[in-house]
Amino acid sequence: MELIDKLSILADAAKYDASCASSGAPQRSSRGKAGLGSSNGMGICHSFTPDGRCVSLLKVLLTNFCLFDCQYCVNRRSSNVPRARFTPEEVVRLTLSFYRRNTISGLFLSSGIIRSSAYTMEQLIQVAKLLRETHQFRGYIHLKAIPEADPRLLEEAGRYADRLSANIELPTLTSLKTLAPEKELGTIHSAMGHMRQRIDAANDAAERDAKRLPRSANPKRMAPRYAPGGQSTQMIVGADATDDRTILQSAQHLYRDFRLKRVYYSAFSPIPERPAGLPQAAPPLLREHRLYQADFLIRGYGFQAEELLNAPGNLDLEIDPKLAWALAHRDDFPVDLNRAEPSMIARIPGIGLRSVQRLVDLRRLRRIRYQDLVALRCRLETLRPFVVTQDYRPADAQRDSTRLRQSLTQPQPAQMALW
Repeated sequence: MELIDKLSILADAAKYDASCASSGAPQRSSRGKAGLGSSNGMGICHSFTPDGRCVSLLKVLLTNFCLFDCQYCVNRRSSNVPRARFTPEEVVRLTLSFYRRNTISGLFLSSGIIRSSAYTMEQLIQVAKLLRETHQFRGYIHLKAIPEADPRLLEEAGRYADRLSANIELPTLTSLKTLAPEKELGTIHSAMGHMRQRIDAANDAAERDAKRLPRSANPKRMAPRYAPGGQSTQMIVGADATDDRTILQSAQHLYRDFRLKRVYYSAFSPIPERPAGLPQAAPPLLREHRLYQADFLIRGYGFQAEELLNAPGNLDLEIDPKLAWALAHRDDFPVDLNRAEPSMIARIPGIGLRSVQRLVDLRRLRRIRYQDLVALRCRLETLRPFVVTQDYRPADAQRDSTRLRQSLTQPQPAQMALW
């Protein structure tokens, strides 16, 4: 098969994996040095944006042949799709060729399971090793970690990759046994735990070296890093009946126990010749969006999954989770911005974390006024019923949640089909 035909098949097969963020990767550059490429600490655009802009990361599978028969996967063993397989050298050649054309900034490489989990992991590592050691490639590399592989292989992968990801795919053991019986949740958690230990150990060693060495020391002398961009995972939304509360609780567990950088949510996409029992239609994309919003509240704002959804069910599609929480806790509002704790100010709809810090800094100098919220470009139409400043108090502070919700709810655009 021609290389371009392989690329067409394996790049398309990789589009279902969303866990490919590059934030957290260290700065590297080949300027004035031997080698090729660069990676900056700001992260790399490597996915399709909501407005359709293309990515700058080569995102492919090593192969879409697979020994597993996960029902939700288009590349499952029983699926009747065109198959292809790259050699490690072909992936390296493609990566370097695209980079020299200024098309990409790095590589995201995953794979179906061929021969065995250990063999597949060895092939993925071989690609990264060739790029790093033979071609001195300094760009971003994200490798898919195969949970069933030997921990020594995961350790080797982390020496070459900026980020590793072991996809949990389904949030509950029951779902995994039903839709992916060849996968073991305990094995996935074990791999995540091993990677966390190695990442923590590498970070601790780097901190010790940073304290011991003078500021003028060469960074190359510092301790080697292991997957400096951390690890991530992906959960499929809508392939089974799992509700958003369970999904968020699972994500919360992963952040706490394994210190993942990100949990990605991928709305289930109906696949050709899907097995019986899978949904006939995709879930609303807005559901995926609400999960990302709730996930951000858990990671950055101190919310718990049980606060955002205090009973089994899904997130409200009409309003964002932060506003939904505020409407359900009207007794906590309005909040006096000149007196409240920063953690409480962060829970006010329409005020982001950066604005919280600026408000805290400002009130050390003087009293906060309504015009300060205007200057900070907060979402005034949303926050008005929830705040008190020196010169402002909402007239509708006692309005019941139902009426307030109606006044704050914007008509949602309808999701249209492509065909």
